[in-house]
Amino acid sequence: MPENTDDILTLLPSRLKEARRAKGLSLEAVANLSGVSRSMVSQIERGESSPTIATLWNLTRALQVDFAGLLDAADKADRIEVLRDGDVPTIDNMGQGCRIRILSPPEDAGGHEVYDILLDAGGALDSQPHGRGTAEHLTVLEGDITVTSGSAHMRLHTGDTARYAADIPHNITAPDSAARVFLIVKNG
Repeated sequence: MPENTDDILTLLPSRLKEARRAKGLSLEAVANLSGVSRSMVSQIERGESSPTIATLWNLTRALQVDFAGLLDAADKADRIEVLRDGDVPTIDNMGQGCRIRILSPPEDAGGHEVYDILLDAGGALDSQPHGRGTAEHLTVLEGDITVTSGSAHMRLHTGDTARYAADIPHNITAPDSAARVFLIVKNG
């Protein structure tokens, strides 16, 4: 978020306009939703008027955006977040002969999770049912694995991709040799 008051005043008009357009709202609609006059909304968007805290509060509520998020939006669009190999969080004590590298950001937990899973020969990851409607999308990067979802079983080879229900008991096993899979969990 910008730290300088001048930066905030410079960014605010265009960010409010972007937020309004992203919601597909007219000036009139924002005025009706916020209680701020149409002409005042227009003046703020053109940078001709600086809103009071109360006015800004009403506009951000009408646009369903928070003030900090409104000012951070462009910074995120112009940035590449990098998680270096040595900094990837891992879980080594889940399953047998299984190392899980967590690739998704912590704020995505429970939504859209991404994992790199390394399995030793004979290694397995047994999972209890996740939330209703959860599915997993798995791609084998190296080796051969067996995927079980409920009573369904499938053998996969390097390059194969499987999609299966994860709201029932499921399992990933490397029966013969070490394997590596890329796993995306889409929570329902």
